[in-house]
Amino acid sequence: MRITELLTKQTIKLSLDGKEKINAIDELVEVLDQANKLVDRETFKNAILAREEQSTTGIGEGIAIPHAKTKAVREPAIAFGRSVSGVNYQSLDGAPSHLFFMIAATEGANNTHLEALSRLSTILMNQEVREQLLTAKTEEEIINIINRYDEEKEEEVQSMSGKKDFIVAVTACPTGIAHTYMAADSLKQKAEELGVDIKVETNGSGGAKNVLTEEEIENAVAVIVAADTNVEMNRFNGKHVIEAPVADGIRKSQQLIERALKQDAPIYQGQGGAKKETKQETRGIAATIYKHLMSGVSNMLPFVVGGGILIAISFMFGINASDPADASYHPIAEALNTIGGGTAFGLMIPILAGFIAMSIADRPGFAAGMVGGMLAATGGAGFLGGLVAGFLAGYLVVGLKKVFSGLPASLEGIKTILLYPLLGIALTGFIMLYVVNKPVGALNTAISDWLSGLGTGNAVLLGIILGLMMSFDMGGPVNKAAYVFGTGLLASGVYEPMAAIMAAGMVPPLGIALATTFFPNRFNKQERDAGKVNYIMGLSFITEGAIPFAAADPVRVIPSLMAGSAVAGGLSMLFGIGLQAPHGGLFVIPLVNGGWFMYLLAILIGAIVSAILLGFLKKRTN
Repeated sequence: MRITELLTKQTIKLSLDGKEKINAIDELVEVLDQANKLVDRETFKNAILAREEQSTTGIGEGIAIPHAKTKAVREPAIAFGRSVSGVNYQSLDGAPSHLFFMIAATEGANNTHLEALSRLSTILMNQEVREQLLTAKTEEEIINIINRYDEEKEEEVQSMSGKKDFIVAVTACPTGIAHTYMAADSLKQKAEELGVDIKVETNGSGGAKNVLTEEEIENAVAVIVAADTNVEMNRFNGKHVIEAPVADGIRKSQQLIERALKQDAPIYQGQGGAKKETKQETRGIAATIYKHLMSGVSNMLPFVVGGGILIAISFMFGINASDPADASYHPIAEALNTIGGGTAFGLMIPILAGFIAMSIADRPGFAAGMVGGMLAATGGAGFLGGLVAGFLAGYLVVGLKKVFSGLPASLEGIKTILLYPLLGIALTGFIMLYVVNKPVGALNTAISDWLSGLGTGNAVLLGIILGLMMSFDMGGPVNKAAYVFGTGLLASGVYEPMAAIMAAGMVPPLGIALATTFFPNRFNKQERDAGKVNYIMGLSFITEGAIPFAAADPVRVIPSLMAGSAVAGGLSMLFGIGLQAPHGGLFVIPLVNGGWFMYLLAILIGAIVSAILLGFLKKRTN
């Protein structure tokens, strides 16, 4: 399939109007929608924005390739847009973007479509192509330029093993459409310039291509893994492995290759092992802890969300309807409570601890983390105990790997199957039972009792603080800290902070939406259009919908949103609202404890406060 079967005259816009990232995305989504390539434009746009949250698709050199693979796409397509003056796209090199290719891939996109998309990524690495696209006068010229350079390439099958200065690499991005192939091409081009032999495996949506062989890995001086998603690592046992974001494969290919030649990287310990440090990691301690914590939280959330909603639904039959001894007993309520509370919530802390440990020590840490988390849950240590168990188990297993690193290679399999789980579980279990559970359990109980017994004034103050945190960076570390605090308290039966957190998180996009509706002269056309989408995002508890507005005018927007969120959080605590489901937005508001109307009122008042402040602080656009 040729690229121009996906990129047609109907999906080309030679002049983009907007100057900001969200504007360019809106215009390109509109192009695809007008060409009847989308089933649901809002869902597709949200998928594009979700991909941008992972890392910017503005790759530098004036290029941006926003992309998404979703069922909201009717048929695979590419939209082209151009801005001569440039768009502030938050690119990797900080420069404005001029050429835009928005890739829309269906969930079931076949290999021919994916190969065409990957070839487009390759073509855009050519400076001559970029210059021609910038000066093209018509849609036909754009099509002809792409056709001129569109050549289907055979997969590389030759082995480079045994050659001097031979490097192997793997590239992968979350969607496996664009960045995967651009990083691969950048590495290959730079290696050719430096006179270095390289073979690059691409882990794209169509599966792994140009797969590395054992012989090639063995003969390579080092391995480069430029990936933003999981890559099979055990095969690199004993090799110097450089791990970097896929964007570095595009922008910093020379530095990566030079590091590989110098073997300037830790040696990877395989069989599920972790990296054996030969020099200090560049990631800071705080960033490392945050990464491990988020790994546990992200895997825990489905249990908390699903379980919490099921528990809340059971209350619709009556607060005590799950109790067979109560007059309001209903078997469905009991089943919902058993599934949601007894099972899903029961797994919450073990899952948290297990995945924290796995993030630290790879698979050998998982069993020890799960057992430690279960002991924390059953021993009264709760969420805090689960955190301790996860980090304890992870680093204990890392220590065991170092202790057993000198064993003969013939015993390698026994480590993972026998030694790590046996000793990891035993050591973690003993420490949790005899050292951690009692003091952490007492602390957990004290915090729960303190929160449950807060007077009105202190409760409102806590709600205000949580509200400020939710809007400070809207999806960043401070926001996540507040969210983790709320979800952790759910396991201890304290539900009010979670309600305040969700109310505060809904305010920023809703405040933006109201402001663009009632103060339209403070926003340009693209912002007003984006504001409509924020109604949906706000009601769905997607705080990130406000980020483009905050990025464009942080001095006025962020304080306005923080003020509204603080009001919503404080009012939620004042009204005594409790929430057992840590997500869902509008859909779970009827399930809150303490009155859904008052909760909705708290959110609405907070959004109005933000909207009024935005209308007052922002300057007129005309």
